[in-house]
Amino acid sequence: MAERRVNVGWAEGLHARPASIFVRAATASGVPVTIAKADGNPVNAASMLAVLGLGAQGGEEIVLASEAENADAALDRLSKLVAEGLDELPETV
Repeated sequence: MAERRVNVGWAEGLHARPASIFVRAATASGVPVTIAKADGNPVNAASMLAVLGLGAQGGEEIVLASEAENADAALDRLSKLVAEGLDELPETV
């Protein structure tokens, strides 16, 4: 299982607009990804309700994970998006 631990870069955390950006990127990754707080239960990263339900705050550590064979690149891109609090996922990442 591939896993990335990253701190949420959005000051407001994974709420409303940042969660929407993240969910779109997770869905577009093409691999099943889960997201969890550091000590919490993983939820589907492609589910807006599940991501909002985490209540992840800015600066809080989250864990992105996937059991897909070629998940490393997708997790790297999603980690960068979350850590840097980007407004969208750059095509070149």
